[in-house]
Amino acid sequence: MTDPRVQTLLTSETYWTARALREQGSRFYRALGDALDAADLGNRRRLYEGWTQELWDFYERGLRLEEGERRSGAGDG
Repeated sequence: MTDPRVQTLLTSETYWTARALREQGSRFYRALGDALDAADLGNRRRLYEGWTQELWDFYERGLRLEEGERRSGAGDG
């Protein structure tokens, strides 16, 4: 049975997760963020299934980034 987090990740917007990966600081995670952003659905599934816990953590960080920007009004204007 597939981890239900994988389905959530697959149906979510990749932008915020990829951004959280890029902002983490390590070259590896920046590259993983770039790969996630560029991946088609099949390759995103492979990434999510192979790195579920790690990418879930960054997904949650991305949700916080999105919420922070929404609250600050960034992008309004």
